[in-house]
Amino acid sequence: MSTLTSITIGIGVATLGAPGVQALAVAEDGHLLASTLVPLPAPVRRGAGRSEHDPRTWWPAVERALCQVTADLPRAEIGAVAVTATSGTIVPVDRRGLAAGPALLPDDRRGAEFNSRAAELGASRWAALGLSLPPTAALGRVAWLAEHAREAAGIRHVPELIGQQLTGSRVAADAANALWTGYDPLAGEWASEVHDALAVPSKWLPEVAAPATVLGTVSRTTAALTGLPKNCPVVAGMTASCAGQIAAGAVSPGRFAALLGPTYVLKGVTEALVPDPSGTLHNHRHPNGWWLPGGVSDLGTEPFLDTERLDEAAAARGPAELVVYRESRSTGESREHTTAEPADEVELHRARLESAAFVERLALDHLRRLGIEPTGPLLTTGPGTSSLLWTQLRATLTGLVIEVAPHGDPAYGAALLAAAGVRPGGLRATGGGTPVEPVVAEQPALSANYHRFCRELHDRGWIDDELHAVTTS
Repeated sequence: MSTLTSITIGIGVATLGAPGVQALAVAEDGHLLASTLVPLPAPVRRGAGRSEHDPRTWWPAVERALCQVTADLPRAEIGAVAVTATSGTIVPVDRRGLAAGPALLPDDRRGAEFNSRAAELGASRWAALGLSLPPTAALGRVAWLAEHAREAAGIRHVPELIGQQLTGSRVAADAANALWTGYDPLAGEWASEVHDALAVPSKWLPEVAAPATVLGTVSRTTAALTGLPKNCPVVAGMTASCAGQIAAGAVSPGRFAALLGPTYVLKGVTEALVPDPSGTLHNHRHPNGWWLPGGVSDLGTEPFLDTERLDEAAAARGPAELVVYRESRSTGESREHTTAEPADEVELHRARLESAAFVERLALDHLRRLGIEPTGPLLTTGPGTSSLLWTQLRATLTGLVIEVAPHGDPAYGAALLAAAGVRPGGLRATGGGTPVEPVVAEQPALSANYHRFCRELHDRGWIDDELHAVTTS
């Protein structure tokens, strides 16, 4: 291995799915030097849409993870650290900036009514951003806390709490995590008219900094506890999905990445903000000043993991004779529909994989109608890439080469953001993925199935006339 010139460390805190803290160290050339994962307790879910986590468990897990990942590293070579975390996790804090109650997780629905009001109160601002506030936006949870946790002195996102422990003083929120809490990255300000109307005190909200901004330095105490060097720069990260996109390598205009995890996330880079009247896309600000449009589907990867036996048989079978589609979980339904009775489990598995590929093609067609044409290859990462057949189907249906990125962990993206904060040249991709080419012979049959899929969605009113027209062009 070549002589190390600078190492950056990324910290990823996941509060949903399989909660845990990941820490990893990355060399200047992108080589992964060390990685560790420390589990966190499961979320606590109760009636009335409550979903909580104990923030007091986060720092001990971060401290342990950092000790493990720095154990065999030359301390003098560690140049910066950054934190990423599950977006939308909100914590009430006291006057010292420490947790004053449980964290409200992104699937906590106590703020739904507040978000409905916020959508109307900030309609013109959200329209300029091309933003649609869902019932679970973090803004509503902040307003709920303002009404029900009046002893609190403010709110913080996960990275600010970890950043305060790293530096020994309060740090700014990164603009990506602040977006769903009511921060306007276009105007560079909090949506004060909305917060005021919802009785959220302005003093409750943290300062905001652009991603890849140096927020402070590691304190003497933290250095002794973690193995990080004293005065090591602490750099602003981004949300987990943004960090995952960066890890995959989609960091320059035209590049897009698909993240295949508990949800399907498609995110990319454009030079200008992309307003979406349908509210399907939202835009984060790129550390270099560009924009990161992206959207999320509740399509999950669980049905496509550990299915090698079925994958092999389904690949030999060829395109399915039926189409599968599923009602969105956001409607409260999760029923699966088929256009015909499957012959056996192999055909049903093949049809499900094709349906998952159809969702991606639909997302790309939606980008097309907004005037965005991703430049190939389409980068991809996440547990779903373990199914080679699914990746092959995606390439064949979209007509794009699919490049399976070597890295996709949000913590890896955080390490790249840390590097962008202290090295010249801004954010850079590491590259080196594995390309998967389309199977031209299967394209006509898959395209026909895709058109059947879109027709079913259109007949149910799930996609509009304009998008349906784009899918058949």
